[in-house]
Amino acid sequence: MNVLGGSEMARLKGAITAAELRQQVIANNIANVDTPGFKRSEVLFEELLAGRMGNGSYPRLEARRTHAKHIPFGGGGNAVRPQLVTDETTLMNNNLNNVDIDREMALLAKNQLRYNALIQQLNHKISMLRIGIEGR
Repeated sequence: MNVLGGSEMARLKGAITAAELRQQVIANNIANVDTPGFKRSEVLFEELLAGRMGNGSYPRLEARRTHAKHIPFGGGGNAVRPQLVTDETTLMNNNLNNVDIDREMALLAKNQLRYNALIQQLNHKISMLRIGIEGR
């Protein structure tokens, strides 16, 4: 177990990576708003993470206890990775493009707020580790 990192740091890292990927995907959607036949994409992460933690419709993963003195753990398995999904079912324009610029701009603002909050959480976590190490 990584004492200085831990599962919280791994989840923060995964969430920040997902927010960065989401930024790229939304920017690509906006750039192709007038491209005939373009299909918008989106990034799934929070839904997958909630499922992995047992709060969603995805199956909950259980860890194995290999020794009686091990602490029981309700999660486990590999880290959750963001998943890119293309929306092939909807149409927005007559040119078979399904990008709604207003929706994409709202998603862009929402993602920016999420990214800023994640960076603040990471900075706070690092600050707490530094205080613990330096003793101040």
